[in-house]
Amino acid sequence: MDIINWTSILESLLFAAGDEGLSLKQIAEVLEVDELLANEIIENLKQEYESNENRGIMMVQLAGTFQLATKKDNADYLKKLVDSPHTSTLSQAALETLAIIAYKQPITRAEIEEIRGVKTERPLNTLMAKALIKEVGRAEGTGRAILYGTTKEFLDYFGLKNLNELPPLPEKVEDEFVQEEADLFFEKFQETLNS
Repeated sequence: MDIINWTSILESLLFAAGDEGLSLKQIAEVLEVDELLANEIIENLKQEYESNENRGIMMVQLAGTFQLATKKDNADYLKKLVDSPHTSTLSQAALETLAIIAYKQPITRAEIEEIRGVKTERPLNTLMAKALIKEVGRAEGTGRAILYGTTKEFLDYFGLKNLNELPPLPEKVEDEFVQEEADLFFEKFQETLNS
């Protein structure tokens, strides 16, 4: 009979669940064990983390769910990672996509790609990972495409109280000035991101 490494499986499950975490009931259901054994497995993993000072993560219980978290002892290094200029820069494609979403939200990926004239999957993933945009619903009609909008983090990042504080778009612009205006806009947008 195979020996099941329950703590390893639980660690993988908690990692995959991320910030959502897992309840005792969910853990028991996935492991196909009763809640008493699931609780014992949870305690074993929690004890493993606590007893090994070389581990950088721990298990926490928040709002009835168990999740992995980083140890408070490492907070200074995590702050450096988050504050690192390398993590805050956005590509030109991501900036263009973010500007389109900010001004046209809620908007589908197809609509963004129609405006940009190129595929937008990678910039959307980058912006979602940085929590600057989120899914805000589904469009009506065939396929029910995902609608994207900006987040509170977007407003905080750019120091805006609400979307009404976005700089106004020019009403009517001659075609020859469009590229120049767009370049200036994105340059200022990038400066704001990097500051």
